[in-house]
Amino acid sequence: MAVEGISQQNTIAKGTTITGDVVGEGDFRIEGTVEGNIKTPGKIVIGRTGVVNGTLKSANADIEGSFSGKLVLTDTLSLKSSAVVEGEAEVGKLAVEPGATFNATCAMKGSKNGGQQKNTREAQKSA
Repeated sequence: MAVEGISQQNTIAKGTTITGDVVGEGDFRIEGTVEGNIKTPGKIVIGRTGVVNGTLKSANADIEGSFSGKLVLTDTLSLKSSAVVEGEAEVGKLAVEPGATFNATCAMKGSKNGGQQKNTREAQKSA
């Protein structure tokens, strides 16, 4: 169910580079390059050609492309097999497909007992 005014997806197309902060109320799909911070209460998809260097704050993120910086997600980070992620991640849940590269310090928040579960990983996962 989409909330009125938040139903549209913002798209940053391949070949487009944005330098600076991006703030929105809706979802984002990034196929271009963002050098800066992105903040939305929705979902962010970094497509296969997408590159983000900065801080990303949202509820959910699906990454197929490249991310470098800090991820702060209230819900799920999903890394597809082509994803390359470096930096820090603070997430509720983490899903990693075989072949994805995940070189990050990861803190998982919101465990079932209501406390904080912290996992520090400096690992590379590849197929």
